[in-house]
Amino acid sequence: MPVDYLAQLTAPERSARSNLHLGAGLAFVAGALNAGGFLAVGQYTSHMTGLISASTDHIALGQFGLAFSALLAVAAFVMGAASTALLVNYGLRHRPRWAYVPTLLLEAALLLVFGLIGSQLLPHQILRVSLTAVLLCFVMGLQNALITKISHAEIRTTHVTGLLTDLGLELGRLLYWNRAPAGLIQARVMANRQRLRIHLSLVLAFFVGGLIGALGFKHAGFIATLPLALGLVLLAGASLLRPAGGGGTPDPTPRGPA
Repeated sequence: MPVDYLAQLTAPERSARSNLHLGAGLAFVAGALNAGGFLAVGQYTSHMTGLISASTDHIALGQFGLAFSALLAVAAFVMGAASTALLVNYGLRHRPRWAYVPTLLLEAALLLVFGLIGSQLLPHQILRVSLTAVLLCFVMGLQNALITKISHAEIRTTHVTGLLTDLGLELGRLLYWNRAPAGLIQARVMANRQRLRIHLSLVLAFFVGGLIGALGFKHAGFIATLPLALGLVLLAGASLLRPAGGGGTPDPTPRGPA
């Protein structure tokens, strides 16, 4: 049933299939927000590398107001990720079956705010950065941290540079010619075809989401985010229909580089 399928996507018991399907769905949302948001606020809100680089350029040029604006957007992304950690860890301790629901509902609520009053927030600025841009950066951090925790740091949805790097590495291994000189025994170079499919699926989902998001913002404006919010609400609602389970363990994400 559709409800059972949606509930499995955010269940504490994880599988490679549920991680991929949830990751692709959230990558679609991230692509739509990033591309559509650019048409709305004039900047890409998941590109933290670019924002930090821009802040250093502005500092070097003495443009301290612009530097602060870029760093404020970065801080919003970080606070979004921190909010996910707080919500998920609390949920894993008290309602493990529904541990990811609050983050999904918070993201959906913020998208509703963005869609309904984003045009009114746009003129209001903090040192040249619009409140809509800060809001979108917060949502991006919120979402990327959520899928990172759910998949145990195997999947991210807002950073295509890393996905393309991993995709290129696996393609290189796939194309490698495993022919060693006579008399020399070497381990074969093999591509991980499952990881290749995962990375390709996430990049395609981000691209398709970006295309649809850009077209939606072009023709419908801020209201184009409402279907995205509705999708997140449906995902969270399916999780709420699952029976409550017993206790959980806090923060299952492995310690290490994230």
